Amino acid sequence: MWDFSASRALVLMARTLPFLLLRIAVYFGVAVAYVLMTGIGAGIGWGVGGFGGSDLQPQTTFWGGLIGFGVAGAVMYLLREYILYLVKAGHIAVLVDLMEGKELPKGRSQLAHGRKVVEARFAEASLLFGVDQLVKGVLRAIVGLVRGILGILPIPGARQLASLLDAFLKIAVGFVDEVILGYAIRTGSTNGWESARKGLVLYAQNYKPMLRNAAWLALIVYGLSFAVFLVMLTPAALAVYLIPGAWSAGGMVFALLFAWSVKAAVLEPFAIACLMEVYFRTIEGQKPDPVWDARLEQLSGKFAKLKEKARSYEPPRAAPTGPKAFEH
Repeated sequence: MWDFSASRALVLMARTLPFLLLRIAVYFGVAVAYVLMTGIGAGIGWGVGGFGGSDLQPQTTFWGGLIGFGVAGAVMYLLREYILYLVKAGHIAVLVDLMEGKELPKGRSQLAHGRKVVEARFAEASLLFGVDQLVKGVLRAIVGLVRGILGILPIPGARQLASLLDAFLKIAVGFVDEVILGYAIRTGSTNGWESARKGLVLYAQNYKPMLRNAAWLALIVYGLSFAVFLVMLTPAALAVYLIPGAWSAGGMVFALLFAWSVKAAVLEPFAIACLMEVYFRTIEGQKPDPVWDARLEQLSGKFAKLKEKARSYEPPRAAPTGPKAFEH
């Protein structure tokens, strides 16, 4: 079955409660923002439609709500780098320290400690976000490789099975990019591009146990998310009832939003803690295999770009201090 300890991951969740509460505040805040902006947009549309008569109101209410929902989505899109930098990466940094048996510095909050560790590895949010996007691209290529291997096997229905597996693995590897980030933090390197390169090669050369465990975690996380979705249908329907006009389909959308917020705030860090445990134990004592390095470079243009970024990266220079800082 799987190689991770769910109980140990739950203990880690409890020990990183400040970050868990931060994630809950952020992601539930995002869900509430979507609901509020949709309601405000629908309300404005309802008011505007009143000038055109009762026949026009349902249309203007619907479009007003849709515009409000889109505005909330645009704001969240702009904030995605900072959510990754300040929320996800900081939590991973603290999880890595605890998994390594390190004591967190006294006199400093977990949130401050996590932020300091991330800043030491990735000077800017844009750098971390760039590394994360390239890692995701390479992981998609690895999934494609696995799908291609299955597709050419002389097994009846192999192509159909490969398509199903491809769709499932794309969900499963959604946690893996943050595991690679955990490796970059664990190594202590200030060159995030190079750490990500090594982490990806180690992941690729151990893809069988990693994908197997990621698949199990995807089943657990998305199964629990579906249960949350069913529970959230009632409060979501209430939110829709309070919005003027015909937004009956909004109950489904809002329930999905709240289920997503639970998944992102609570279930994802649990899955990441489980997968990091498997990854760190699997790669113990290993070095990146040059054969897999070359294979990934041929397989993915994003991996080649990652290697180029690693070679050309120059860490930012520290700002001058003392009397020289004032010289011109």
